[in-house]
Amino acid sequence: MTTPATSLLQGTLDLLVLELLRGEPTNGFDLAKRIQAVSKDVLKVNAGSLYPALYRLEAKALIKAQWETTKNNRQAKVYMLTSAGRKHLAGERATWERFSGAVAAILQRPDEA
Repeated sequence: MTTPATSLLQGTLDLLVLELLRGEPTNGFDLAKRIQAVSKDVLKVNAGSLYPALYRLEAKALIKAQWETTKNNRQAKVYMLTSAGRKHLAGERATWERFSGAVAAILQRPDEA
């Protein structure tokens, strides 16, 4: 039995995109595949969510894009993190750590009788 994909919390997709682009520049299709692979198929991002997030991050100058030729000799828009994006990511990671730690603390409480 396969577990259904999980929906992302609002704002989480931006964090995931920035984090994955920190590792290496990539195109949108490969970025969606990486999110799914790294999350072991728990998270699946469709184009209708991913591309608006990429455009939003680009408009904020957190990422930049350039057209490149792929191995298949096709043109693909490749996204990369900017220095402003690296700074923003550091802040967002700290916020996420605080948030997820707080949620974990609540979920790990012993059952109340």
